[in-house]
Formats: sequence, structure tokens, C-alpha cells
Amino acid sequence: MAMAASSALQQPDRCLLAALPRRRRQAHHLLRMLPPPLLVPPRRRGAVRFSSGDGGGKGGSAGAVEKRSVPIPVPVPVPVVADDKEGGDGGEGGEEVAVAVAVDGGKLELRWPPWEGLPERYKLMGATSLAFVICNMDKVNLSVAIIPMSHQYGWNSSTAGLVQSSFFWGYALSQLPGGWLAKLIGGRTVLKVGVLAWSLFTAVIPVVAGFMPGLVLSRILVGIGEGVSPSAATDLIARTIPIQERSRAVAVVFGGLSFGSVLGYLFAPPIIQNLGWESVFYIFGLLGVIWCIGFESIKELQSTDSEDVLNIEKTSAGSNGLISSPVSLKSSDSSLEEMKDSIKDVPWREFFKSKAVWAMIYVHFCGSWGHYTCLSWLPTFFSEELDLNLTEAAWVSILPPLGSVIITSIAAPFADNLISSGVDTTKVRKICQTIAFLSPAAFMMLSTVDLGLPPWVIVAFLTSGLALSSFALAGLYCTHQDISREYASILLGITNTVGAVPGIVGVALTGYLVDTTHSWSMSLFAPSIFFYLTGTVVWLAFFSSEPQDFNKSALDSLTESNQ
Repeated sequence: MAMAASSALQQPDRCLLAALPRRRRQAHHLLRMLPPPLLVPPRRRGAVRFSSGDGGGKGGSAGAVEKRSVPIPVPVPVPVVADDKEGGDGGEGGEEVAVAVAVDGGKLELRWPPWEGLPERYKLMGATSLAFVICNMDKVNLSVAIIPMSHQYGWNSSTAGLVQSSFFWGYALSQLPGGWLAKLIGGRTVLKVGVLAWSLFTAVIPVVAGFMPGLVLSRILVGIGEGVSPSAATDLIARTIPIQERSRAVAVVFGGLSFGSVLGYLFAPPIIQNLGWESVFYIFGLLGVIWCIGFESIKELQSTDSEDVLNIEKTSAGSNGLISSPVSLKSSDSSLEEMKDSIKDVPWREFFKSKAVWAMIYVHFCGSWGHYTCLSWLPTFFSEELDLNLTEAAWVSILPPLGSVIITSIAAPFADNLISSGVDTTKVRKICQTIAFLSPAAFMMLSTVDLGLPPWVIVAFLTSGLALSSFALAGLYCTHQDISREYASILLGITNTVGAVPGIVGVALTGYLVDTTHSWSMSLFAPSIFFYLTGTVVWLAFFSSEPQDFNKSALDSLTESNQ
């Protein structure tokens, strides 16, 4: 085996594969289908490893381990697979596989896990996106479970709307504190605490479901946990991601919400039907606890996070000057006095003097009205209007968030490419947000007009409109970092506080209007259309993505007042 390996090294493009057992050669074809991101950048010299264990039985052979460093001048990538063990009666028993790809005198090594060689900021964005997947799974589980819960406890639509809207009471209350804490101690810590909080209180819901005050309180606490997460994620993006990658980073992180909705709608119905509605809260809550454990271990392994962030800051600022303001990397051991001073240091007055901030506030409100009301009521709408059972209604409800996942993968590169090619950032944000608002407004209008359309056409209209609203991830949701990286988390806390109001008022009001008007068009779609249209007008008229130095503005105002 060792001699075969030595001769094979002289012809890496062919002989290495010939030296392998027949069943191992099949892996060569599979390796050609592996995606490029799994490959680490080439090195100057390639190391090809062969190893085999001690043989056993008749005909077994004792193997040797060889490791050689040789130049591999092959212009086309050639996968190489080697067995580590041979044993038995002349049999093959390979367990460990070393994989390499030779190219232009270098070696590309296939590694597992695939994220091993990624920059730290990409790993962090991936973990944050996974947290948002779980976030929306815990948000939509009640949208599905509310149907059997209403039957069991005898709730009407108004009561069901009250239960669903209680989540947004806590969600609204935690926005500004979450943004401030993210700026003070860092988004990583805030995110971890938020995930743990909402997961534990999700698991408590079945215990208190029969006691309305306890149920409402538990949902409020779930909302508080989830409410700090957007600001924490915005802080992470603002600290680590340069502007050329920002649309994609926002899309990856906040796109996890759409993917979470898909998974929630997909798995909640069979779990409820087979294990009872209580089980969906236990299982989804457990997922968040598992995420916290995994996130903690990743954090301990990555000991150079602060150094990486500083390197990004220096590189970005030194190369193209796109950094609008410095980001303070304070440690989490701030004293109480420093915390009090940090609240005073935030230029609150300057925020509300900005037309762009006011435009962001109103547009966030408008987008949230359409998103939250549809997220909460679409399963019930499909169940009643299309006469579907629980599983069918939930599966149809998957289509809008599934479409959002697809549109997000288009919108983010579209926006980043426009900015990289020199298009003004403000113009890009306006284009994306306009698409995000006018598309659902148009399709909702078509759905409400009595044209005698079959149900599947209405489903297609709503799916298309709500999916295209994901262009907001390259519009509104990038603007907080655009205008101020230092205060991005606090700005999102401000706009998201107002954006949570539709979850409180809109979701409950929709249930009340359904009971009184018995019309889904008037209850669910008409208010959303109004806010989408007025939000578009305000956005185009008043928004600007130009970086703003709120600290300088506050200092100038203070100087003028002293004079």
C-alpha cells in the first residue's frame, strides 16, 4: 500500500485514484459535486496523506502512515481520497478519509465542518440567522396552535386576537432597552440572553394556557425576549460588516425570520395533530435552549473576536472611508455609573430632529402592520375562506415566507451590486423599499376585488405580494447602519418600538373587525393597503441614507445654547 502511494504521488491527476479500492473511487464523483465554499484557499505545496490501520485475519496487511509534501502542478482540481484502514480477510475497512484537491501547484483541502475556514464575522452572522429562525418558529407556533386552543377553551376571534397580540406588548417594551444594552455591552450577550428568555417562556405556555392572565403574561415575556434580538443583531452587523456586504448580511440574518416561519408552519401541524398542541411549545422552546448551549461553546472557541472586529474597522476605514462613525467596543464589565452616563450620552433629541429618522419610524410602522397581521391571521383566513383543515391551512401559509426566502436571495445581491457599481445608497434603499411596499399593496387589491377568482389564484397573489415585501431587508432594515453605525442598534430600537404597535393594535383589531364585519377584505387587507401606500409616499419624500454624525449635531446644539 505504501509503495502504491509513493508511485501515485508522481501522477496526482490519475494514479492516486487508481490506488484506491473500487468502492472508494466512487467518492471521486461525489466530490466533484461539492460546492466551492467548502474549499479552503490553495497553498503552495500539497500534502497528500495515506494511512491504514493494522490488518487483521488472513490476508490482512499492516499498513504504514506516510505524509509527504510535494508540488502538484495540475491545472484542473482533482479530488483525492485515501483509506485509513484495511483489515479482515483481505477486506477493506476504511474509516477516516482525507480529502484534497490539487490545483496549480497548490492544494485545496476539503474540511469539515464547512465553516471551519470562514472569517469570524461570517460565523457570527450564521449563528445569528439561526437564532432568528428559532425566533419566528416560536412566533408562528401560536398562529397554528390558536385554532385547536380556541376550540378547547371556547375563544372567539376577539379573544384569540387578544392572546396573539399580547406577544407584541412585550416586544414593544423591550425595543429601546434592547438597543441601549446592545450598544453598552454588545449584541452578542443581549442576543444570547434574549434567546434563552423567549425559549423558556415558550415552554411555559401550555402550563398556564387555561388561566388567561398567566397566558397573556407568558406571551408578553416571550415578546420581551424576542424584542431585544433585532437590536442585538443590528449591533453585530454594524460592528462587523462593511457597507459593501451589509445588504447581504442583513438579508442572511433577518432572512432567518422567513425561514423560521416556513419551518414553523411546516412542523407545527403534524406535531399538534400527533402529540397535541401543548407539545409544539415544549419542542420549539427546547430548540432555543440547545441554540444557547451551542452559541456559548462557539463563543469560548473564538477568542479573537475583538481583534477581528478592530482589524475590519481599520481595513474598512483605511481603504475606502465608508465608515461613517466609530463603534465603541466596550466590555461588559461597565459599572452602574457608566451605564447611567451612557443613557445621558445618547443624542436622543438629535435623533428626532432628523427627517430620515421620522421616515424610518413611519415606514417601519407601515411595514409591520401588513407583516404582523398577515403572520397572525393568514392560517385562520385560509382555513375559513378556503375551507382547509389545520394541516392544509398551515401548509398554504408556508408559501409567503417560502417565497420571501427566495426573494431575499435576489434582493440582497441586487442592492449590494448597485452600491458597488456606484449607485447612490439612498437611491438603492428607496428602490428596494418601494418594491417592498407597492408589490403587496397591488396584490392585496387584486385579492379583495370580487373578480370570481378561484382560491388558488388568491393564494398565488398573496404569496407573491408578501414575498416581494422582503425587499425591505435591502431597504429599511439597512438604513439604521447606513446613517449611523454607532447608534444603529438604538435607532432600530426606536423604529421597532413603533413598529411593534401594529402587532398590539393591528392583530387585536383584525380579530374584532372579523367578528363585527365578517369580511376579511375590510378587516385584514384594506388597512394594510392603506399603510403600504402612505408609507411609500413618506419614504420617497423624506428619507436619505447619508451618514449622520448625531454626536456632532448634539455638540453644536449645546454650543449654540451656551452662547
